[in-house]
Amino acid sequence: MSIEQADVVDAIGVDKETGGVVLTISDHLEWSNEHLLLLQEKINLYIGFVEAGDLVAVYPDAKGRQVSINVVFKYPPDVRGKSFLDRVGPIVEQAGIRFSFQISKMN
Repeated sequence: MSIEQADVVDAIGVDKETGGVVLTISDHLEWSNEHLLLLQEKINLYIGFVEAGDLVAVYPDAKGRQVSINVVFKYPPDVRGKSFLDRVGPIVEQAGIRFSFQISKMN
């Protein structure tokens, strides 16, 4: 799965430390305007997936757990990417979903 598949959740797992459910976005793209739009679409898909109850429907163990979205980037965000991530984090968290990102160590 990847960021280019806007209608698919890339990965669902449980954080062993917190017990929360983590939805992962796998992002292998270099930074561009199109990239930002794809990332926004994918994040919106994940929020909708949680809010519609689809997460609990496909992963019943998610019920009652904190949900997080974690984006794993192949490439570090450029200036526009950093600005986008600074803005999107609080918006995602308003939906009751934690938001984080990291750069893959497998470059």
